[in-house]
Amino acid sequence: MRGGTSRGPYFRRADLPEDPDELADVLIAVMGSGHPLNIDGIGGGAAVTTKVAMLSRSDDEWADVDYFFAQVSVEERLVDYRPTCGNILAGVAPAAIEMRLVESAEDLTEVRIRAVNTGARVLAGVRTPDGQIRYDGQVPIAGVPGTAAPITLKFMDVVGSSTGKFLPTGRLRDEIGGVEVTCMDVAMPLVIARAADLGVRGDETVRELDADSALFSRMEAIRIEAGVRMGMGNVAQSVTPKVGLVAPARAGGSIAVRYFMPWKTHPSMAVTGGQCLAACALTPGSVADGLLEPPEAVPAKIVLEHASGTMEVFLDYTLDNDFRLHSAGLVRTARKLADGRVFIPRRVWKDPMEGQ
Repeated sequence: MRGGTSRGPYFRRADLPEDPDELADVLIAVMGSGHPLNIDGIGGGAAVTTKVAMLSRSDDEWADVDYFFAQVSVEERLVDYRPTCGNILAGVAPAAIEMRLVESAEDLTEVRIRAVNTGARVLAGVRTPDGQIRYDGQVPIAGVPGTAAPITLKFMDVVGSSTGKFLPTGRLRDEIGGVEVTCMDVAMPLVIARAADLGVRGDETVRELDADSALFSRMEAIRIEAGVRMGMGNVAQSVTPKVGLVAPARAGGSIAVRYFMPWKTHPSMAVTGGQCLAACALTPGSVADGLLEPPEAVPAKIVLEHASGTMEVFLDYTLDNDFRLHSAGLVRTARKLADGRVFIPRRVWKDPMEGQ
């Protein structure tokens, strides 16, 4: 399925190995990791197309479905279970209905999702006229051609998703490598800096940024040190924390942003990263302070100008002595692309159900 601006296979968790190392071997074989084109698998040669969702009925009192996410590397034979993905999450509710993990309702089906990787709760709303999933519609999202039916996502319990803290270092600003950064954990742990402090404008194209090897070397050094300060240990082989850059808006939005995955520029904007960057934009004293006019209404609409267009994030929060986020809302789309079997070499994993 395409979920938001990402793509990947959606599996029943029960159909895959329980052991995480064995599971990683299976997912690497499925996606074809270890080659820039993923030529021996179904990956798409980019981090946004080597993502995997694994679904099961939830035993949580609140949730209907458990969503377990894996980020499979493109060129390295690596799988990271630490992060989650909000774009792939956009496809979880329709995939759960397709898999008959939940029953569809008339007109609109609400699915309560528990993100296993982070503990976040998400309420997803899917259009189901006459009980049938509707994928076609009139809603565009930047980074995806055409339009599709809207899928509403309301994220709860996203503060401290990986570290347990809104500000994992305990400070609104840290200085790393001579650059002021805000280390924040909302839906995704991020190291956020002003673009100008790293010698860029913040409105560059993906190609321009990816060609700037000096920028990536500097960001990676900052990211690795930030990982230690955030209590995440050695993150050299992990995709988290991610890096975000902020700058004044230039196209009528609230703030200009660029998001990194972390070793390449994201072609648009991650749903999780968008929530964290929007929260940073609203937090007094962060590196984004002064880059935008604080909104008067709550929930607040923050329009992020990213590499492919814009993303709207709606934040419900209170601001007394401290910034407190209650929930974040977004609208995404998804589309079913294929349904069937994917094959892997027998040496990787012999399905224990085979022959029964």
